Amino acid sequence: MRRGAGGDLLPWLIPGLALVNLAVFVLLWLGGTLAAALGGYGWRPPPFRLDVYLSLLGGGAEAVWPGVPPALVYAGAVALLPLVAAPVVAGTRAVVRRLAAQPSNLAGAADLRGMTGKAAEARARELRPSLRDVPRLRPDDTGNLLGDLLPSGPELRSSYEDVELDLMAPRAGKSTGIAVPRVLRAPGAVLLTSNKSDVYLVTRRERARVGRVWTFDPQGIVYSERDMWWDMLGGCRTLEGARRLAGHFVSSVNDDASKKDFWIAAAQNTLTALFLAAAHGGATVGEMLGWLADPGDRTPIDLLRDAGLEAMADQLQGTVRGAVQTRDGIYETSRQCVACLLDPEILAWVSPDPDRPEFVPEEHVLGRDTLYLLSKDGGGSAAGVIAGLADAVVRAGVVAAERMGGRLDPPMTAVLDEAANVCRIADLPDLYSHLGSRGISVVTLLQSYRQGVRVWGDAGMDALWSAATVKLLGAGLDDADFVDKVARLVGQHDVRTPTYSRSRDGSSRSVSYRQEQALPADRIRALPKGTALLLATGVRPAVIRLRPWFKEPDAAPIAAAAKAEAQAVTDRAAAAWRQRAG
Repeated sequence: MRRGAGGDLLPWLIPGLALVNLAVFVLLWLGGTLAAALGGYGWRPPPFRLDVYLSLLGGGAEAVWPGVPPALVYAGAVALLPLVAAPVVAGTRAVVRRLAAQPSNLAGAADLRGMTGKAAEARARELRPSLRDVPRLRPDDTGNLLGDLLPSGPELRSSYEDVELDLMAPRAGKSTGIAVPRVLRAPGAVLLTSNKSDVYLVTRRERARVGRVWTFDPQGIVYSERDMWWDMLGGCRTLEGARRLAGHFVSSVNDDASKKDFWIAAAQNTLTALFLAAAHGGATVGEMLGWLADPGDRTPIDLLRDAGLEAMADQLQGTVRGAVQTRDGIYETSRQCVACLLDPEILAWVSPDPDRPEFVPEEHVLGRDTLYLLSKDGGGSAAGVIAGLADAVVRAGVVAAERMGGRLDPPMTAVLDEAANVCRIADLPDLYSHLGSRGISVVTLLQSYRQGVRVWGDAGMDALWSAATVKLLGAGLDDADFVDKVARLVGQHDVRTPTYSRSRDGSSRSVSYRQEQALPADRIRALPKGTALLLATGVRPAVIRLRPWFKEPDAAPIAAAAKAEAQAVTDRAAAAWRQRAG
C-alpha cells in the first residue's frame, strides 16, 4: 500500500495519541491530588494505573478520592492546564510547520539571514555613513520591506542598493503591498509614477509630514491645481540630454522597441536638433512646436550655428532641404511624437511661470520631498513628459551621488508603477545595472513579462530581468512560457515517498525518492493574492507574504488621512466639472 507525502507522519499517529492521553492523565492525577491536599482532605495520591484513568474520564472522581467533591478534583486539573498546554502547543506547532514546510530547495530563514536582523543592520551601516554612529536603527533604516517569509517569518528586507522588478497581475497587491509601503517608508526623496490615484491618496498627507509634496498632474488624475512647473528644456543643452528627451517622446508612441523604423529614427534625430536649438536659444516649448509646424523656418538652424553646433545644424538643414515627401514624413512623425504638448493644459506644466515655483530635480534628490508623476494611458497621454521628468530626476540623483562620494545618503526611492504605460524610459534596462550602487532604490512594476517585452524588446527585457537584484513574482502570471522558465529557475527537489506492504509473513516499510519541480508552473500561476515568489541575487528562491499597508499597526491614522485626501479630490473634481459646465 502506497502513501502520499503525508503518509510519512503515519508512524507518529499512535505515539501522539498515547502522549495526549498521558498528558490528560497527569493533569487529572496531579490536579486531583493537589486539590484534595489543599482542600484539607489530606495527601492521597491514587495509583497511576489505567483503571484509575478510566474512572476519572468517566466522572468517577469520588471513587478515586472518597469524600472529596468531584468539582474540586476537576478544578485542580484545570488549574494545572497551562503547565501542560505549553509543550502540547509547541509540539502541535512543530507538526504544523512540518506539514507546511516548503520544498527543500526553497530558501528557509537560515538561507535568508542576510536580509534580516543584525545582518541587514550591518549592511545598512556600511552603505550609509550617516548611520554608522546611530546607536539603534529603525527597521526602515535597514532596508526596503519585502514581506514575511512563509510560513512563519521572519521579516525580509532588501538593501537600498538593490534594484527591484515586480511582475503581478492587476489587483494582485502591487499598490497596497509594494508601492504604498515603499513610499510611506522611504527614508529620503521619493519619485512615483502612476496612471491611477490610489497610491497618491494613501501616501500624500503622510509624505507631506516629512517634506514638500510636488504633484505633476497635467491630465487631472487627482484634479490637482497646477502649483509647479518644470523646465523641460533645461537638460537639453547637451547632445545627450536632448537625445534622451527626444527618445522619451518617441518611445511613448512606439509600441515595440524592437521595431524602430526609418521614420521613428529620423523623428528622434529631428526632435534632438530642435530641443538643442531651443535650449541654447532660450526658446520656450511653445516656440519649438512652432518650428516643428513649419519645416521652412530657419530659426532652429541659425540658433544651432550660433551655439557652435555646426554638425547638428547641417543635419537639420539637410532634413529640411531633402525631398519634400521625405521631409514632410519626418516632420509629421515628429509632430505625432510630441502631440501631447499641443494640449495647453499639458504645455502649461512645462512652460516658465513666474507665479509658481519651479521644480528642480537637482534639489529634489537631496532632501525628503516627494514627486508624484501622474498620467493617463492611451491617446493624449503625457507619457513622454512623465518619462522625461522621471529620467531627469534619476540622472540628477546619479550626479548628486557622484558628488557625495558614490551613494546618495539618505537613498532616493523611485517607484515606477505602470512603467510600461506612463514611464517608458528607453534605456531603463541599462540604468538598472548601476542605479543601486548610487543609492537609488528603483522598483519597476509591470503586469507581465510580455508587457515589458512590448516596451523594451526581448533583449531589453532580458537585460532588465538580469540586472534586477530582487524580483517579486506575484499572483496571476498567465504567460505559460515565462512561468515555465521561472519553474525551471526554482529547480527540482527530492520527494520522499514511503511504501507499506503487508503479507502473511508480516508487513514492511520502504522509502523511495523521486525528483519533482519545487514549484510547478501551475502553482506559480496560482500563487494566492498577497503572496509572491522572491528571486534575490545570491540566495535560493523563497515564497513570501506581502505586507499590505492597511494591515500594519499604524494603518488607522493613514486610512483616515487617505479618506480625507479622497474627499478633497472629490471636491476638486466637482469644482472642475462645475467650472466646465458654467
